[in-house]
Amino acid sequence: MKSYSRKKSPWIIHFSCSGCNGCTIEELASLTPRFDIERFGAQFRGSPRHADILLVDGVVNKKVSKRLKRIYNQMAKPRVVMAVGACATGLGVFRGNYGLEGPLDKVLPVDVFVSGCPPRPESIIDGLLKAIKILGEKD
Repeated sequence: MKSYSRKKSPWIIHFSCSGCNGCTIEELASLTPRFDIERFGAQFRGSPRHADILLVDGVVNKKVSKRLKRIYNQMAKPRVVMAVGACATGLGVFRGNYGLEGPLDKVLPVDVFVSGCPPRPESIIDGLLKAIKILGEKD
């Protein structure tokens, strides 16, 4: 019963590390009636304790990595991590910067990668559907 409810109504927590906020704008565009991720039952939540999917965009720098790990550890299992955008998946234009921990997969175990700078809302929705599928399989 739990896996059915997780597949039908996943809750998402969004964490923007740093960067240009282009990914954040596209993620918010996926909430609009034109793209409407709520048709899949997905909703953004503010508390990691209630979330099933951690959606991270931007570059993971040294100051943010501790907070990001804390949020990840507060989430209930099973949980899925999505890396959204070129910065989270491979550092993008910030490659070579001294203050970075690296791409998100060096800090947390990432399940879904959504590339693009910024990624289109359709790509984010596709990544979300993959995350929902993985969430159902983890249980």
